[in-house]
Amino acid sequence: MAYKYIDNYREQGARKKLVNLLREKGIEDENVLSAIGKVPRHFFFDETFWNQAYKDIAFPIGEGQTISQPYTVAYQTELLHIKTGDKVLEIGTGCGYQTCILLELGAKVFTIERQEKLYERTIQVLPKMGYKPKFFLGDGSKGIANRAPYDKIIVTAGAPTVPEILLNQLNIGGILVIPVGDENSQKMVTILKTGEHDYEKHVLDTFRFVPLVGDKAW
Repeated sequence: MAYKYIDNYREQGARKKLVNLLREKGIEDENVLSAIGKVPRHFFFDETFWNQAYKDIAFPIGEGQTISQPYTVAYQTELLHIKTGDKVLEIGTGCGYQTCILLELGAKVFTIERQEKLYERTIQVLPKMGYKPKFFLGDGSKGIANRAPYDKIIVTAGAPTVPEILLNQLNIGGILVIPVGDENSQKMVTILKTGEHDYEKHVLDTFRFVPLVGDKAW
């Protein structure tokens, strides 16, 4: 595959149009929209497919995974209510696009990926773009307990249930955003940790993610 890291007026203009589309579709957090407008999504695409980069669609990235639809990225990110300095665990690095959005918002990101080929590529690409999260290779369904607790946790794959092990890694006052359902569709779920064993759960819109695979998932 051929990847080039060039960001010119054409791509920047396409990002502005994408931001306007996301705003029309209901994304209200201007910080999230600003981050979408800054991250060059086409860097995650083979040069052959650059014309797909700023469409509001998911796209295959190999290993049975996809780069998420921009609306989905913005939707999940908005639910996290990121504040500068938040310690965020991202489960499912994928190509790293969501990671970059979180970093643009000022989060300290710990991101884990189970697919070794994706992991190896992403640890090369993101630093070239100027983004430096803490990368981990392993089973994200179990979180990263030795770096917990986290202010926010985002899961970018569909889970059959909410893994309790992830709730245990949240700070009190922390938020978990996770798609929960079967392998065909999931409901976006947000959980606010209000006490050591107390939570507020909200079930929101329907999405379709690749399955969360691991010891605490499928």
